[in-house]
Amino acid sequence: MVLVLCEFCKKGFYTKPSWVRYGRKYCSIKCQRLGSRKGKNVNCAWCGKEVYRPLKNIKRTKSGKLFCSRLCAIAWIASEHQTEKHPNWKTGEKSYRYILERAERPKECEYCHNRDEIILAVHHVDRNRKNNASDNLSWLCHNCHFLVHHYVHEKKRWLKVRKV
Repeated sequence: MVLVLCEFCKKGFYTKPSWVRYGRKYCSIKCQRLGSRKGKNVNCAWCGKEVYRPLKNIKRTKSGKLFCSRLCAIAWIASEHQTEKHPNWKTGEKSYRYILERAERPKECEYCHNRDEIILAVHHVDRNRKNNASDNLSWLCHNCHFLVHHYVHEKKRWLKVRKV
């Protein structure tokens, strides 16, 4: 047995001389895997934690930012896209959901009567986003919301069914 230094962790380990001739450089499979990585350790753009990322991921990023987890990436996206710089920003008025909740209107689609809160959206009857009067707002599921916005006959039918 021959004493050899591991190329990754620099610990001494004993191995057979024939294994050294065939290129055994690492003390364990773990050191072999860690030693063969080509990527870099980078800092998370959101929390600053140091993480390893393969070169493929470093080259593929569109924003030039790398994150330690999906949670940090989502937090960064939310902070970037909820500002006036974002092209979809429309005056920041999101209070219309709370107006409907305070008006104690039942949380169900006024067209198909679906009660799944996840798919409910607030519809402005006169299509003016700044008019947040409670009689101008109604709950619609995403499907019915699309129908009311894009098909005139569906909008007329919905206005007949509407409860306000």
